[in-house]
Amino acid sequence: MARKENADTAAETGRLKQIALTYKMTRRVDKRVGLVVAGVGIVTFGVFLAIGFLVGHPIYLGILGFILAFLAMAIVFGRRAERAAFGQMEGQPGAAAAVLENVGRGWSTTPAVAMNRSQDVIHRAVGKAGIVLVAEGNPNRLKSLLAAEKKKMARIVVDVPVHDIIVGDGEGQVPLKKVRTTMLKLPRVLSGPQVTVANDRLRAMGDLMSNMPLPKGPMPKGMRMPRGGKTR
Repeated sequence: MARKENADTAAETGRLKQIALTYKMTRRVDKRVGLVVAGVGIVTFGVFLAIGFLVGHPIYLGILGFILAFLAMAIVFGRRAERAAFGQMEGQPGAAAAVLENVGRGWSTTPAVAMNRSQDVIHRAVGKAGIVLVAEGNPNRLKSLLAAEKKKMARIVVDVPVHDIIVGDGEGQVPLKKVRTTMLKLPRVLSGPQVTVANDRLRAMGDLMSNMPLPKGPMPKGMRMPRGGKTR
């Protein structure tokens, strides 16, 4: 019993530290996050308390208002923290790969399946919606890189839908913060076994990261690709 209580206490302490760390990181980008979150909580609680006095049940509605105020504060804080995190990641090499790693269950992701000498890069995700190629870099150069990757995959997988997403804020592009939402909105057309087969075939084909001695993590700015092709 004592061990369980100690474990619960440690877990609670860890969550509080994580919340504090998230708040500090968010506040560096969003200076008003504390005021906004507190304001949402106060207004929500105040509204329910006022309604409670009007209907003659201030205690009940006060308790309900306190619970809903806490929930509203958590939701607002979570959204502003997410927005701040995306703001810090935008423009950084490998940002799209980080988003794909958290896209959710049912997706298998492989970072940097193709890249050129200018460090334009393509990441791959496989799920029930098919294959999604997420590209980041110069849009003009990415078109030829995407075409080459699709041609290479066509020899391995057949009758599997292939979608491509170019990360950016320009016309026809998808902002980094909307990549996950865009992927989750794609229609699901494959069964679980079909996803497994497609993923296994693509993995057997290999990828840039497994065939080249590249360091993991963000790509070094001065790194050059070896001569002999844009992929692999």
